[in-house]
Amino acid sequence: MPSGCAPRVYNSAVSRPGEPGRGDSRKTLPSMESNPSSFSRYQLRILAILALINFVNFADRTVVLPLYELLKLDFSLTDMRLGWLQAVLQIVLSVATIPFALMADRWNRSRIIAAGVMVWSIATFASGAAQTFGALLVARAFVGVGEAAYGPAAQSMISGAFPVAARARAQAVFAAGMLLGGAAGQAIGGIIDDRAGWAPAFFVVGIPGMLLGLSALHLEEPPRGPRDEVVPLLRLLRVPAFIALNLCGVLLTFAALSFITWGPTFAEREKNFSLSAAGVWLGSIGALSLVGGVLTGGYVADALQKRLHYGRIVCIVAAMLAAAPFLLLAIYSEDKRAVLAGLFIAVFFLSWYHGPVTAVIHDMMPRRAHATSVGVYMFVTQLVGGTVGPLVTGRVSDLHDLSAGLKVATGVLVLGALCFLLVIYFIHRDGLRHPSLEMYHAEG
Repeated sequence: MPSGCAPRVYNSAVSRPGEPGRGDSRKTLPSMESNPSSFSRYQLRILAILALINFVNFADRTVVLPLYELLKLDFSLTDMRLGWLQAVLQIVLSVATIPFALMADRWNRSRIIAAGVMVWSIATFASGAAQTFGALLVARAFVGVGEAAYGPAAQSMISGAFPVAARARAQAVFAAGMLLGGAAGQAIGGIIDDRAGWAPAFFVVGIPGMLLGLSALHLEEPPRGPRDEVVPLLRLLRVPAFIALNLCGVLLTFAALSFITWGPTFAEREKNFSLSAAGVWLGSIGALSLVGGVLTGGYVADALQKRLHYGRIVCIVAAMLAAAPFLLLAIYSEDKRAVLAGLFIAVFFLSWYHGPVTAVIHDMMPRRAHATSVGVYMFVTQLVGGTVGPLVTGRVSDLHDLSAGLKVATGVLVLGALCFLLVIYFIHRDGLRHPSLEMYHAEG
């Protein structure tokens, strides 16, 4: 393929409604197979907008976490019931992901993204207006609906807009928006909660998304095969490496969501941080280590992929195993500086996972299955790992203490890292593209 900004032309013979080239008009977009070290203005624009929306996405999701102690007092809750605030979002997110992902592989992704952003932003604003715990649960459930519409469609657009050799780096930048937003949400929640109560925190993070949703409507669709090349959902489940990858994702999501959900409460309750300090310190540490880690992980993963068919998976395994000892350091240490140092290093390595795992899924799958395959992955990992992890950790906390719950989560993390060896085995045996999907890889 030519490099630089050489255009690729799409016309009505191969395109479908809602995609480039509708009708008799012709639409030009930059070539998506250009030099991976030199990105076009279009590629940078689509990545910047989607990463910024992802920032708001996770700020809306995590702002509730530093509010747990006040919510527990206001609504007279146990830790188990508090865990349902995250669990209900994860359940709805996972269940709604499949239909939205199927839509994203068939229709206009930018409109699906815009609708999702508006839904979760309004639901976040409604969370602050909730007068009962039940109303708060319903509002958080609708946050999950909006985020289900956004994730698979956005990741599909990014992989379609960037060359294969740069996929992990592009997805890492997208994930950096998510991780920065998650850290910012915790910091905002801690600061506002300590001064004005829990409700205003939801209002502050809910408003920006309503504005950003409109910007997604103007994103140009990257190229992909015609709609009649959409891969049947059950065909994806014939790929052993993909099935194994989902199992690994369940275990890693169990561990990650346990720490994300209970981290601020752990710092406040068992390490004697104040409410605002827990939000600010964890948010600040998260911002630095998460962004540095996710970008490093994307770069390392793409470099290893040039040498091995499973190089991006090797990157994930190494990073997860490196993170575990530092999580234990933070759990066992009584010194606040050691706790923060352990969390900083652990989070740095944990964030390596995000860019490579999406790149691996899209490497396995044809373009017309990019959103669906991510949707299946999100459905399984969020429904099982994302739901069970925080609940189990909360239950262990009720029976013992929160440190015991987080030790269980660390053990599950190590098990998930080792599970990736099974993915490597299947890729080594069958190749990165399984024979059952070869007929759908029309893009080469």
